[in-house]
Amino acid sequence: MSNVIDRVTGMVTPILSDLGLELYDLDFAGGVLKVTIDTPPGGPSGVDIDQIALVTRLLGRELDHDENAVPGRFTLEVSSPGLERTLRTPAHFARETGKEVNVRLREQLDGRRRVNGVLVGATASAAVVRTEDGTEVEIPLAIIDKARTVFVWETNPKPNSPEARAKGKKKTAHDDQQSQTQEANAQ
Repeated sequence: MSNVIDRVTGMVTPILSDLGLELYDLDFAGGVLKVTIDTPPGGPSGVDIDQIALVTRLLGRELDHDENAVPGRFTLEVSSPGLERTLRTPAHFARETGKEVNVRLREQLDGRRRVNGVLVGATASAAVVRTEDGTEVEIPLAIIDKARTVFVWETNPKPNSPEARAKGKKKTAHDDQQSQTQEANAQ
């Protein structure tokens, strides 16, 4: 299986580089070749459907030319990592530092089987998560069963509620201040 991963990585990396994208993850199991692509860290937005379709066509063409890259019949699946990303490798953990994470462990660590909080650091062998009570837990990557980022939905107040009106007034005051600053700079 690692030969398949290495060969496909060698095929897809130049394609992604030309498109300004990165390989986030690659997995081959059960006859499904899953290629997960993303924009570089700190980029303006994620991968769009047109980019996924283009990578699928280009990689599919490369795989058709090299029939030995993937043995037998397989399905090619190209996708983005999504809002809630799976964290499997040290690079995944390092890339997602500062985000909310949910970690499930294979064995107990300090009496816990789950750790939720903000990922504050990562090395090649461990991840550090700050829990809600402020405790920092160092988790060896070897005992992690499953880990993913958690998308945090922002709540907006109901329209015309006191909170919404207060938020609107703050925004209006801020916009007025920016306009005055821009006018002053223009003069």
